[in-house]
Amino acid sequence: MSQANSTDSDAEQRPLDFAVIRRVFAYTLPYARLRNALIFLVVTRAVLTPLVTWSIAAVISGPIARQNVHETVLGVIGFITLAAVTEVGYVYRARLALRLGEAVVHDLRNQVYAHLLTLPMSFFKRTQVGRLIGRVTSDVDAVRVGVQDVAFVSTVQAGNLLISAALMSYYDWKLFLVVLTMAPALWLLIRHFRAKLSAAYRAQQESFSRVTATLAESVHGIREIQGFVRQDVNGGLFGQLIYDHSKYNMGAARSSAIFLPLLELNGQLFLAILLVVGGYQALSHEVPLQALIQFLFLSNAFFTAIPNLGNQYNQALTAMAGAERVFRLLDVVPDWQDPPDAVALPPITGRVEFRNVSFGYVPNQTVLSDLSFVAEPGMTVALVGLTGSGKSSVVNLAAKLYLPSAGAVLVDGHDIAGITSASLHQQIASVTQDNFLFSGTVLENIRLARCAASDDEVYAAAELLGVRDLIDDLPGGFSTRVGEKGSGLSLGQRQVICFVRAMLADPRILILDEATSSVDALTEARLQGALAKLLRGRTSFVVAHRLSTIRHADLVLVLDHGQIVERGTHAALLSKAGRYASMYRQFVSSVELPG
Repeated sequence: MSQANSTDSDAEQRPLDFAVIRRVFAYTLPYARLRNALIFLVVTRAVLTPLVTWSIAAVISGPIARQNVHETVLGVIGFITLAAVTEVGYVYRARLALRLGEAVVHDLRNQVYAHLLTLPMSFFKRTQVGRLIGRVTSDVDAVRVGVQDVAFVSTVQAGNLLISAALMSYYDWKLFLVVLTMAPALWLLIRHFRAKLSAAYRAQQESFSRVTATLAESVHGIREIQGFVRQDVNGGLFGQLIYDHSKYNMGAARSSAIFLPLLELNGQLFLAILLVVGGYQALSHEVPLQALIQFLFLSNAFFTAIPNLGNQYNQALTAMAGAERVFRLLDVVPDWQDPPDAVALPPITGRVEFRNVSFGYVPNQTVLSDLSFVAEPGMTVALVGLTGSGKSSVVNLAAKLYLPSAGAVLVDGHDIAGITSASLHQQIASVTQDNFLFSGTVLENIRLARCAASDDEVYAAAELLGVRDLIDDLPGGFSTRVGEKGSGLSLGQRQVICFVRAMLADPRILILDEATSSVDALTEARLQGALAKLLRGRTSFVVAHRLSTIRHADLVLVLDHGQIVERGTHAALLSKAGRYASMYRQFVSSVELPG
């Protein structure tokens, strides 16, 4: 089951990182007019909200205390007007905040997805799919909360607190000094919970990432889970992850449940202290009763803002934890990328040369060592060897899915390290044993090779391969719906579709990596003639364990531990009675060919 990726965990638990906050709000720059209108509404509401409280106290301590009906009516009308304007501003503030949050999330998700598409294969080899899903879903949603709620709600509450504080100091500065003496207690309380909440929210999101990764892994491996009767075992392991995630959720909720009530309790306690001190001042005629009423109303607004700010602080920690994880992904530097001065590869004839190539997927673990050979245009090169000998690594390098750690791979004399990957890939087609298909129709999957191809061109490619009848026999023919990863089709049917896709691409370089491994013997026999047409005139690399598929190759390379131990034609290698001949004899005696 999935475990945490050490490279993805938080090395440091921080409170608020303003560099991260600035980076998040940089995404609002394209929406400056919307953002500025929102800021105006937020500032207006921040000013009006404490004034609503002040107006209530003003009516009570003024005309009501003087028993002046006319002034009371006017005061109530003024209060209602002010409250109505404030609430209308709130409605529009909420709407604009929602629009801004959605816009930022839209751009951020697009950027994450576009960045993922630029990362090399090595990144996806070492990164769990579930973690990437978590970045685009839950982590970006956390950023949304930070943009559309935390920043603007906090501004309103901060304005409420500051303006209330200013008015309180105006009405009774001595009593306001009592409020200030309480500030250290609040600061200590916030400081105590800040580190706990920060760690709790990061652990909570990291735990959710593990759950997502494991769920994705289990769905992809459901056949193995059921085939090896691992339902109970894997279910138990997943249940443990869910239990751990629940503990992290409870830990975060427990800290929050203590923090926010403590803030509110402190506010109520401070109000009681103010009532005692202020009541004494009023009874001793040190301050007018009207001023005390104003002060107490405003102090209630002041202390109400504190737990609200505390709640926003909690959400800010969650949003920042999500933002940190998203930005960590965006900041991943590819192991390699096309250099700035890379040039587009012109139309090629298909000459491929490996010149003293060495390669390893991880440092200090060599998979290929000092490999050299030339595939002339139109030549079929077969790669033979035991599992792990480096066959797939050779074709991965030829397709520039990886770059060699030493030496060079040249196409028509161009070092592929100095050409744009897109210009090379447009002239290469691959059919692998994974036979990956996307959700959609069979026709759409074939047309991936050439989006502008007409339906007739797709049909012609299938006819050229001699497999159109196999596709027409599907429930909907070329319009048959394909599920995720080709579900709903047999392995052989998926492979046939991938062959037609390669034919439609009309590449100069063709890679067949265990391409017939999922095709039954009858279908393979039907495809042999079509494959001859597909290979003709193209430089082709064929990787296969079934040696019957490579007998007509122009060059057979026998690999062992990343080195070429034999090379030549099928007939020449058989006559040498070496490694290849031994492999072929074992192959013949085991099954497929009579001799």
